[in-house]
Amino acid sequence: MKKKLLSARAPLPKFRSDKAAAEYLETHSVAEVWDQLPAGKRAKLSAASKKLIRERYAQAKSPVSIRLVPEQIEAAKKIAATKSVGYQTQLRMWIAEGIRREAKRP
Repeated sequence: MKKKLLSARAPLPKFRSDKAAAEYLETHSVAEVWDQLPAGKRAKLSAASKKLIRERYAQAKSPVSIRLVPEQIEAAKKIAATKSVGYQTQLRMWIAEGIRREAKRP
């Protein structure tokens, strides 16, 4: 049995623990009060976190053009869908796998 949510001034009850919050959210939806929730506090990142983010950004992927026949793209999409990943991600995984395999060859 679902309980009614509190008024707009307090759309969610106060929880004594993360476990209590998890139990509540398993049986309640915040969709109805999403717009009433207070804005979260902006996270203050440590210098180490900022450095890590900059390093990851610097390692961003570079775009590459590759011509594939439509059947290959469709096959990649179907396979990727069964694995719940995007087809471009699947293609990158196959390329990485092939590079690792070739790098091991004598």
